[in-house]
Amino acid sequence: MAVPQHRASKTRKRLRRTHFKLSVPGMVECPQCHEFKLSHRVCPNCGMYNKRQVLEKRA
Repeated sequence: MAVPQHRASKTRKRLRRTHFKLSVPGMVECPQCHEFKLSHRVCPNCGMYNKRQVLEKRA
């Protein structure tokens, strides 16, 4: 079993964890309603995808 020989300092631990972070999702503006949506997904506001009406508009 791997057992640490010495205690890892706070700095060393934090330097190792600098890569554990969230990435920002790819948000784009909908060409129809100009709301932000995830890229390559149907717009939840107007229901358009690739210049086609895919979902019915919600009231």
